[in-house]
Amino acid sequence: MNGRKMLKTFERAALEAGKAIIEVFCDGCPVEMKADESPVTIADQEAERIILAHLKRDFPEIPIIAEESVAVGRVPDITGKSFFLVDPLDGTREFLDKRQEFTVNIAYVENGIPVAGIVYAPALGIAFSGERGSAEKLLIDENFAITERMPIKVRKQPLESTALASFRHDSPETGLFLARHAISKCTNIGSSLKFCLLAEGKADVYPRFTRTMEWDTAAGDAVLRAAGGLTVTMDGQPLVYGKTGAAADFDFANPHFVSWGGTKPALERA
Repeated sequence: MNGRKMLKTFERAALEAGKAIIEVFCDGCPVEMKADESPVTIADQEAERIILAHLKRDFPEIPIIAEESVAVGRVPDITGKSFFLVDPLDGTREFLDKRQEFTVNIAYVENGIPVAGIVYAPALGIAFSGERGSAEKLLIDENFAITERMPIKVRKQPLESTALASFRHDSPETGLFLARHAISKCTNIGSSLKFCLLAEGKADVYPRFTRTMEWDTAAGDAVLRAAGGLTVTMDGQPLVYGKTGAAADFDFANPHFVSWGGTKPALERA
């Protein structure tokens, strides 16, 4: 896999999808509810159509697991294969509430590990990308063009860590985790940007004890791992992707996890 070539495709797809999303964001749109009671808009659907067209054109042999496609039953067989994970609009509720934290997410998963990804926040004019030990923050102008690239890395764990929590999906377990690790500073933020704040060294840990799906986390997790961080399950093992066939849960559902920036000793504390 040529990571740089793949990231170029991700960038083109994300920027075009972001432009379509912003057009809907400014104009407003009707909302439908999916079977799981989560909202979906024409922005989700159009962004996914754009992203899938780019990926199928440049990498026709790689299967794609995309949120809106899965919702209507289009799920390719990924057994023993590398694959793409796509969330065309993460943070649809933020989008509907006119908050700016929604993101476009594209990731490539190899042997269960997200090894390349992009997270683009079109309303904020920033994106984060990463692959195999190299991560960047991108500045995007009003014409949806990249104007600056800056390398990013996680920071060394400070004496007083800063945690991130979901804007809409906090839980009692989160409070217990923060108390157990003596963390007093916690910032709430929506969407996959939490992974990116860890990746650029602006925070230190993101515990998640409520439901997420793989397309919610793969791109941000790829950026975080490329920047030197890690996402682990509650038994301390790296979070893996491509989880299917579990009788006790839905396909592609994540267990509870903790994402860490910083050095290896801190990563082992999960």
